[in-house]
Parts: sequence; structure tokens; C-alpha cells
Amino acid sequence: MKVVIAAAGTGGHINPGIAIANKILEENKNSEVIFIGTNRGLEKDLVPRAGYKLKTIDSYGISRSLSLSNIKKLVKTIHSIKEAKNILKEFKPDLVIGTGGYICISVCLAAKKLKVPYIIHESNVLPGVATKLLSKNAEKILVGFKEAKDKLPKAKKIVVTGTPTKVEKLELSNKEIEDKKKELGFDINVPLILVFGGSQGAKSINTSMLEIIKKKYNKNYQIMWAAGPEQYKIFKEKLKEDNLDIENLEKVKIVPYIYDMGNVMNIADLIVCRSGAMTVTEIEKVGKPAIFIPFPFAAENHQEYNARALEKAGAANVILDKELTANKLNDSINDLIKDKIKLKEMGKKAREIFVDNVENRIYEEIKKY
Repeated sequence: MKVVIAAAGTGGHINPGIAIANKILEENKNSEVIFIGTNRGLEKDLVPRAGYKLKTIDSYGISRSLSLSNIKKLVKTIHSIKEAKNILKEFKPDLVIGTGGYICISVCLAAKKLKVPYIIHESNVLPGVATKLLSKNAEKILVGFKEAKDKLPKAKKIVVTGTPTKVEKLELSNKEIEDKKKELGFDINVPLILVFGGSQGAKSINTSMLEIIKKKYNKNYQIMWAAGPEQYKIFKEKLKEDNLDIENLEKVKIVPYIYDMGNVMNIADLIVCRSGAMTVTEIEKVGKPAIFIPFPFAAENHQEYNARALEKAGAANVILDKELTANKLNDSINDLIKDKIKLKEMGKKAREIFVDNVENRIYEEIKKY
């Protein structure tokens, strides 16, 4: 089996592509898999690090605003279809898999011209522009959320497979959870709130958290907060202004980045974060209650759609970014942690939404082609 995976931009597009590639090679060791991306996104780091060859084309997202810069990008994107076509001619794949984002348009249109079948995997509740444009001619659309099915009326066939993620649900005993909390320096008798906003942090969430810490609102809970590398430095200085040491705060541990996110997710009592598809999927998988603050500038506001799906299921609360304040966030946290039964029920509902055996479901669809 020879497969091309089109993935570019963010980890939310690239990591599912890598997981799919790994599954193909696990099931069929004689397979060949290459990636097509750009030389600008995270793919230039993540794909080679995962052991795969990355071919690049000069493709861009299509903007509705008219400017010289956007016209130039549009011309380059149209030309990138030819670049993708040349790569496909040389590699001769049996199948092209797109995992969302603008790169899929160039690669899948090239595949169509060469009569190579293509499949799209869509992680979000609200499918992106690329998925909508390509859905009519795709052999199949694989979706992470069942709610996405109704939003793709032109698709030939849609299969709910879930979205691959590296985070695992750990079946930890109460003693193991307590031990892990102690290792991180936390009190086992006080609820632990995990806060993060993606690899670079989320400024609005971070600003609210900073105020919560400065005003010592967190009397009833502890905080494990990944601020993002650059914002960590900024907040370190801001805390100094109040004679607070970032490395020695009561009930609070602030770090630039959490490398073992799965472990911390599994011991947290409540998670506060954005609602990108990968994050939402991870929270479903570990079965944790969440407060989602959707990124307001995500394409077509898809993060709010992701968050609302869990809110509707009773697994999460949603605070819109424009409504976010330290007081509102603190009140929301306190309202949830005072009811342990409700927290447990929310976590259970999150887990019920998760689609198990994701990689197997995706591979079953792939091998048909």
C-alpha cells in the first residue's frame, strides 16, 4: 500500500495524520507513506521527527478579503496543485488521505485529476472549508464527532471514526492518583484544576488566571497551569511586581509547557482550556469535566461548536472568550468543584462520547482502497 497524507499547519491536523500513518505501517509493514505539507507549519518539525518523509508545496489558506498579498497567495495556491500533481505522479500512491486544512485542497484536487482516490478525516464538529469543498468527490469522509455528519450533505459516505490521540485513559486507583498529586507537590485533599491553552498558551485565559492568583481567589482549589513558553516569562515578571515568586506560589504550579499532558489530565479534577478538536478528544478519552473557553478567531468559530457538543451532553461548561473575566472563571470553577457527584457525572458523560478503537476504525476504511 502506498499512501500520501496531506497535513499542514497545526498539531490538530498533523498529529492525526501521523497516528494514521503509524497504524498503516503497524498493520502492513510493506506500506510506504509520505506526507505533503508546507515549509511553514508544524509539519516541518513533527513529520520528520515521527520518521516520515515530508514533501512541501507552496499552498495557503484562501482569504475572503481582497488585498495584493492575498491575491499573490491565491496564485501560489493554484500553482501548488501542479506541484502536488508532480509529487503524486512520482510517488504513484494508491490513496491520498487529507486530515483537514488548506493543504488538502491542493493535494486532493491534484489526486482527482490523476484519478487517485482520496479520503478526508475531519476532526471538528463544524467541518472546515477544505472538507466541505472536497466532500462531494471524496471516497469517504471520516469524522471525529457524529454532529459533523449533518453538516456535510454533499458527501458520498460519512463514517464516524473518532480522532486519533496519543493521550491514554489511565485506570488509576485513588492511591495512585494521590501519589501522583504528591509527586507534583499538591495536597491530595484539595481539588486540582488543570489549566492550559495550547502549546503557546492562551492570552485571555492566562490573564484571568494571573488575576485569580494575584487576588488569591483560589482558596478552595489548586492550580496546575501551563502558560506557554513566552507568556511564562511575561507572567514571571508580572508576579514579581506583587513580590510573588512564580516558582514558589501557594496552591499553584506554573510551567511553560506540560510535556506529559496525559498523566496530568488523568489526575486533574477539572480542566480549563480551549476547545480545539484534539483537546476535546483527549478530554473525552480520559473522561474529565471541563470548562471550555473557545478560541474566538478559529476558522468559522469551529471551537465553539466543539465545546457546545460536550456542553449539550452535560460534560462541560462553556465561557465565551468575550465574556471571560477572572471573577466569572473563578465562580464557574467553585460552582463545579463544590459538587463532587456532579463532577464525576460530567466526566462519565465525557467518556461516553468518546469513540473507542479509533485507529482500527480508520484503518478498516483505508484498507478498502
